[in-house]
Amino acid sequence: MKNLRSLLPIATLALLPALTSCGEAPQSPPPLSEQALAAVTKDAGAPTSELAREVDDLFTREGLGETRALLVMQNGRIAAERYAPGYGADTRFVSWSMAKTISGIMIGMLVADGRLRLDEGAPVPMWQRPGDPRGEITLRQLLQMRSGLRHTEAGDPPYESSEVRMLFLDGRDDMAQWAEEQPLEAEPGTEFEYSSNTSVILADIAARALTDSEDPDDRRSAVADFLQARLFGPLGMDSMVPEFDRSGTLIGGSLIHGNARDWAKLGEFLRRKGAAPGGEQLVPSRWIEQMVTPSPRSPHYGFQIWLNRKLDDPEAEHPLFPDRAPSTLFSLIGHMGQYVIVSPEQRLTVVRLGHSNRDERIAMLEQLADVIELYPVR
Repeated sequence: MKNLRSLLPIATLALLPALTSCGEAPQSPPPLSEQALAAVTKDAGAPTSELAREVDDLFTREGLGETRALLVMQNGRIAAERYAPGYGADTRFVSWSMAKTISGIMIGMLVADGRLRLDEGAPVPMWQRPGDPRGEITLRQLLQMRSGLRHTEAGDPPYESSEVRMLFLDGRDDMAQWAEEQPLEAEPGTEFEYSSNTSVILADIAARALTDSEDPDDRRSAVADFLQARLFGPLGMDSMVPEFDRSGTLIGGSLIHGNARDWAKLGEFLRRKGAAPGGEQLVPSRWIEQMVTPSPRSPHYGFQIWLNRKLDDPEAEHPLFPDRAPSTLFSLIGHMGQYVIVSPEQRLTVVRLGHSNRDERIAMLEQLADVIELYPVR
């Protein structure tokens, strides 16, 4: 019996390799590549190796889609920057729906200038005819995507969606006219319905506030010059290229191009509540505050921008991650995984540009949340 007891420790030790081979022992992460480490700057504001690994995962992990550009800014300085092969700091990326936020900023500037009124009927000529119920739609309701117009963003089949018909089919030559012609399907202000058509209406309203001309070239120049003088120029966003339809209307819900650094500059502008890097107030801070205030019909949406606020229905799919970041976080979001995420409490702006389908975006967002969680809330 004594000899048997003395053999027990030896037998236990003999089992260790088997236990290890069964996955019981923790595995060390693989060493970081030079490319992964080079993406992080000396102003990282977070543990270098941890940030490098989380950024690297966005480019290398399966199931997240294709990350083409990632830029992290903390407290106004670049903390990390990386591009996929074939892309770089000078590459212009299409905004898709991130353009909506630029449309919202432009409207704010025109309201501040006294050219538009937020809570009066939107100045759309077609809606001013006697008895037209669309004349009750306010600018605020358009900004908050609760106009009540029959705009179906995602149709089945896709070519039946209002967005596709406006951008590529019967509305493509005069997108604003097509969007404005749609009838009401709900009382203005009562229901939230996300709509690229609505942002084009806002772009048309901006053009009419800037010029009386119906000439497409005049409309195009008026809006492009305004954006350059009042937003892109002061922020040093030199790569920005807005697109217009044949009627001269900015495609303000979908098509503005710019490089990752310029998208980050826009995020930082919003984080500074509308101020340029030198302190010049380009749009009143109260306008930015209104942009990130939840709509009465959609707690996760403000003025042409998504908010990290919890939904009333906990089972509903959220475009951000309210359980993993401050409720004050907000984001520009574009089709197929374009993001400019701003967290004022963390002094953080994160830009992710690339191509991910729906399932990949869900997983990729969790990885972006891993990056954001490296930074403390102040």
